[in-house]
Amino acid sequence: MTDRQTLMREEKMYKLFLRFSIPAIAGMLVQSLYNIVDRIFIGNIPIEGGLAISGIGVVLPVTFILMAFAMLFGIGSGANISIKLGQKKHDDAERILGTGLFMLVAAGIFMSAVGLIFLDDIVNLYGANDSIRPYAMDYLRIILYGTTFNTIAFGLNNIIRAEGNPKVAMFTMLIGAIGNTILDPIFIYGFKMGVVGAAWATIIAQFMSFIWTISYFLRRKGLLTLRKKYIVFHWEIVLKIMSIGASPFSMQVAGSLIGIIINNSLMTYGSAKAIGAYAAINSIVVLFLMSVFGMNQGLQPIIGFNYGAKNFHRVKEAVNVGVFAATCVSTLGYVLVQLYPEVFINFITQDPEIREIGVVGIKRFFMAFPVIGIQIISANFFQAIGKAQKSFILSMLRQVFLLIPLLLILPGYFGMGLMGIWTAMPVADTLATIITVLFIRYEFKLLSQKETEKLDEERERINHVIEEIEAAKEHVSV
Repeated sequence: MTDRQTLMREEKMYKLFLRFSIPAIAGMLVQSLYNIVDRIFIGNIPIEGGLAISGIGVVLPVTFILMAFAMLFGIGSGANISIKLGQKKHDDAERILGTGLFMLVAAGIFMSAVGLIFLDDIVNLYGANDSIRPYAMDYLRIILYGTTFNTIAFGLNNIIRAEGNPKVAMFTMLIGAIGNTILDPIFIYGFKMGVVGAAWATIIAQFMSFIWTISYFLRRKGLLTLRKKYIVFHWEIVLKIMSIGASPFSMQVAGSLIGIIINNSLMTYGSAKAIGAYAAINSIVVLFLMSVFGMNQGLQPIIGFNYGAKNFHRVKEAVNVGVFAATCVSTLGYVLVQLYPEVFINFITQDPEIREIGVVGIKRFFMAFPVIGIQIISANFFQAIGKAQKSFILSMLRQVFLLIPLLLILPGYFGMGLMGIWTAMPVADTLATIITVLFIRYEFKLLSQKETEKLDEERERINHVIEEIEAAKEHVSV
């Protein structure tokens, strides 16, 4: 048994959680700087900053689709690899790595091609009007050039974390985010490229992350080796990857669909500047949620490994630790936003109209934020143990089954207008959390039953050994 495997089985859970989650949280926070830094620099461009940030806000949901495929094959591969390592099936884990990389490359190329071919239609679909369409198209076109590199980097980073190297995974995100932060002001202000400069800074930084992740596996620094013979399309493995990756994939696609609805609703009940306000609010939401997503990434290999090793009590302990930590972070986010909404919005943009809309919206948007950690951690738990169907249901519950109807009903039918858009999210969060708690309680009962069965089997094995020893003693005495 390796040191990492011993750590997974025996280390105190809160220490193990911190060991894996802190690098992941740091990495995810830095990762969030990709979009946030772009919006800060663009939002403060003299004269055109307000329209420019609205243009980026329009295409933001498109980036959800791009990330969806990276999650489908990256997170799906990582979760399966964790389970295989817990079962001590190293060769199977390397097969998953190879097939996962093949699908990441294919998905990246496919998305770039489709996006560039249908660029005009995509921008119009997501709610751009004449005033912000040029900014949206300029930004998205460049981002699509680098999609393949970003898809591979993000996907392989999840696999690095799944094999037990959270610090290396954190460096992947640090390299990209720091690179983007340095390049943004150079391209936007120094070269006077505006929105186009922000996009070029982003894809160059993504390419840097891509080089780091590929070199990690080629240099054989971890448990798994990237073997050429395994980098193939293997239908059975792809289905296993997709069965787990389907949940985060669907969440991202749902987020993109919601983006279409929100953008068009904002144009109907507000203005192009309302889209800019939503982009600013979403930046703050992402800033806090990235911490929770980092906890998810830290928990995934812990839960997956111990579930594969049948250490069910440690699985439950990991979930409880994660829920507690996530609730603390989300509650902190709620308190800070309610106390200082102006500070957060001003941080993103100085446009007076966007600031006025955003301050009102962000306070309502965060009303149910303290409970959101429970829902996110619990959905990830089902994903980590390979129960893709339940993870899918819980993931879709919040963003599709509840939020979309609320977005369609509250602004118009109840006459709430713009406030109805801001209110839909906390209502959906509250209802989704209540239902999720019921799911998780039932699943914990099943884990307790499995733990009891495991103990009973262990007792029977011990009793059998004792009987054999006693029989051997009697035979010797005779």
